[in-house]
Amino acid sequence: MLEVRQSPNTTGEFTRGVFATRDIAKGTLFHEAPVVTYPNEEHELIEQTILEDYVFNFGANHGALVLGYGSLFNHSYEPNAVYELNFEQLTVEFYAYRDIAAGEEIMINYNGEPDCDDPLWFTENDEPEEK
Repeated sequence: MLEVRQSPNTTGEFTRGVFATRDIAKGTLFHEAPVVTYPNEEHELIEQTILEDYVFNFGANHGALVLGYGSLFNHSYEPNAVYELNFEQLTVEFYAYRDIAAGEEIMINYNGEPDCDDPLWFTENDEPEEK
């Protein structure tokens, strides 16, 4: 149902994305990713590694490394997928926010809510380009 390949929606060093290999109907749970959690106090250690770009907040007191395809979905302010944290199962569940066509890249809003347009942590300090 999913595959990783080069994304036309990313630039720079990290250019992979997750793509649908078949049509996925709106509302479908298409991926359930297990997580490895860690307490927030340890996040400063994670910040010293490449993992900083791949972890999720997992409740008020923990961060999580999301396994499977979970940490490879790219960001969009117009996502075609959403995710829910499942604390009991220690998973992140990914659902189709709208119908996703086979071959389409699956995108989530890194802010957690599909309609949230807050700046992202890796762009909020970017200076506007001079013309």
